[in-house]
Order: sequence, then C-alpha cells, then structure tokens
Amino acid sequence: MDEMQKIFECVRCGYCCIGKTTVSLDEEDQRRMVEALGLSEEEVRKKYWRVTGNIVQMKIVAGHCIFFNNGCTIYAGRPWRCGQWPMHPSLLTDENNFKTIKASCPGINQQISYEEFCRILQSIIDAQGTVLC
Repeated sequence: MDEMQKIFECVRCGYCCIGKTTVSLDEEDQRRMVEALGLSEEEVRKKYWRVTGNIVQMKIVAGHCIFFNNGCTIYAGRPWRCGQWPMHPSLLTDENNFKTIKASCPGINQQISYEEFCRILQSIIDAQGTVLC
C-alpha cells in the first residue's frame, strides 16, 4: 500500500462534484480538458464552460459539475484542483477543516487520526511537491 492509500482512496462518490459553485480552470486545465474530450476549444467552451470575462469555469447542471454522471466523465482531463481534492495542504493546519472534510468524504481513511494523517500527507508533499489524488 502506498502512502496515499493509507490516508485516501477516491471512491468516486461525487460528493465533491455537487454544489452551486465550480472550480476555475487555468490555461493548462483548459488545454488538458480539450485534449481529453477530443473536441475543438470552441466546442468545449460552448458546451461545458461558463466564461465570465477572463474567468473560465465548468458549467453546473442540476446542482453538480457538468462532468459528473455517476462519477467523473472527464477524469483524465480534470482540473488540477479536482485532482488535488481533498488532499489540500490547508488540512495540515486546520483540524476542524480536516474533521469536516473527513465526515463528508468516504475516500478519507475514517480510522486514521489527525496526527497520523498530517504526518503522511506532509511526507507526500515533501516528496512530490503538489499532491494529486
């Protein structure tokens, strides 16, 4: 079992995909998404993105991300923020945030203590820099 699996293994429940807001897409996210969908940028922009000025976000449909349909349908081209969730470094400094996310995310090892979780996540960050799940 690798270190990440000790603290988190995505079960693709989609809880993190539900809500009235979505993540902003940087240029690399946009490029990766266009490539994964195999469509032109213009087609992806019209069908999947909400563009406000210079801000590009995924559309929300029926209260969830447009790419959620019994799991992420753009997983290989998902934004880096989605790939990082819920292993955000802020969990290392806010135990209440950890407890809230742990209660809502079945992918987080429910048996692990906050201290052990932080030790493992910090070691992953130290080894890899950015954490992608």
